[in-house]
Amino acid sequence: MPDRHDHWIDGHAVAPAGGAYLPTLDPSTREAGDEIAAGSAPDVERALTAAAAAQPAWARSSGAQRSEILLRVADVMDAHTSELMELERAATGKVPGQLRVEVEMSSAYFRYYAGVLRAQHGRTIDLGGDSHTYTRLEPYGIIAVITPWNLPLNQACRALAPALAAGNAVVAKPSELTSVSTVYLARLATEAGLPDGLLNVVTGTGPEVGTPLVSDARVGRITFTGSVATGRHLARIAADRLVPTTLELGGKSPILVFADADLGRAAAAAASSVATNAGQVCSATTRLLVEARAHDELVERVVAAVEKLTPGVDFGPIITEAQYRKVLDFFAATRATGVEPVTGGGPYENGPGARGFYIRPTIYAGVAPHLPVAREEIFGPVLVTMPFDGEDEALALANDSEYGLVGSLWSGDVARGLRLAEGIDAGQVAVNGGPMTIETPFGGYKASGYGREKGIEALHEYARVKTVSLSLR
Repeated sequence: MPDRHDHWIDGHAVAPAGGAYLPTLDPSTREAGDEIAAGSAPDVERALTAAAAAQPAWARSSGAQRSEILLRVADVMDAHTSELMELERAATGKVPGQLRVEVEMSSAYFRYYAGVLRAQHGRTIDLGGDSHTYTRLEPYGIIAVITPWNLPLNQACRALAPALAAGNAVVAKPSELTSVSTVYLARLATEAGLPDGLLNVVTGTGPEVGTPLVSDARVGRITFTGSVATGRHLARIAADRLVPTTLELGGKSPILVFADADLGRAAAAAASSVATNAGQVCSATTRLLVEARAHDELVERVVAAVEKLTPGVDFGPIITEAQYRKVLDFFAATRATGVEPVTGGGPYENGPGARGFYIRPTIYAGVAPHLPVAREEIFGPVLVTMPFDGEDEALALANDSEYGLVGSLWSGDVARGLRLAEGIDAGQVAVNGGPMTIETPFGGYKASGYGREKGIEALHEYARVKTVSLSLR
């Protein structure tokens, strides 16, 4: 029998008000998973009431006090790494190496913001000797955090850690398909000493939980990661309420490779964009733009790399059945346009990959920029390539997208790399494999959303600036 998981509200497990539970599925086997509470408006109301009661005292505590508690949360998470990994594995089917990286980064968010918090202060403004003027950072109150199914725990912690550090309380609504690790995180945070009511998790669907949550007048800010369509829906609600939002909505990000680049490293980076989480990453660089004279050679290298990948070992399944069907439908629609992949383009029909929602790593080479496969976010292990001649065409192709989340550029000419990086319309651009970490702010341009997560900038997203000025005369 599958286990049942309730909400976590005010420091306790709470059964759903309506008494119903939702099924989940292990995507690596297509077998039934655990059940999660089917939340509704009364559950949201209970969570918001608890958050509103707990937040004022948390906001009055010193940064040092909040920092110590966040460090204890990280310690407890580290002590339960294996349990968190197993909960994530059961919900997502991810491979062990990726799971460990994501879980360890999740606790690292709490360590990072606990440290940053000790160094964040307002400032004084010199208006002359007749006044004392200063700024202070104040929390919004209650933050609504809505997270997706592709990186459940990691993306929850990415928002929860800075939101709590800034003195807010949180009501989180994880995807109903991958909720269990977030509920367990809240339980661990309570064990670590986080006061009751500061981190509440209400599970369920978007219409039943997400919409009443973001519509409530007590919510001072909204953070959402997910689809453009849902992001627009939430942004409309936020606009009517005049509350700020952080939206991370997806991408079709470019990776530019010039002929003078280290083609081996560039090919490995392109293959990684397919393998990592089976391409189910908003920041995946799925448009491979290659200088024409190196195009065919690079494509051969990437094809050779992805054809060595083993399902369940090097990459996991598509996490939801609906997304699995969507990717297969995309293959069929692309085939109808006369475009065939040079490798992949379908599911595994036998072997271990056939048990779950695994899709063969797929590459479409030399596609026309106007085709849907070159423009739409597929959210699967799919890469498209396009040749270019010269810097101007490379930059034009890179920016020919409604999205602008990240970019990657490879060139033997570092000056050219930096120059073009500044011209790419994206929130992050890596040159020759430059690292992007917790410390580097992350967020999009255009339809990829707005607001920033990670880095010091994320802490500022969850705090308001107040100016106080005293006349000394």
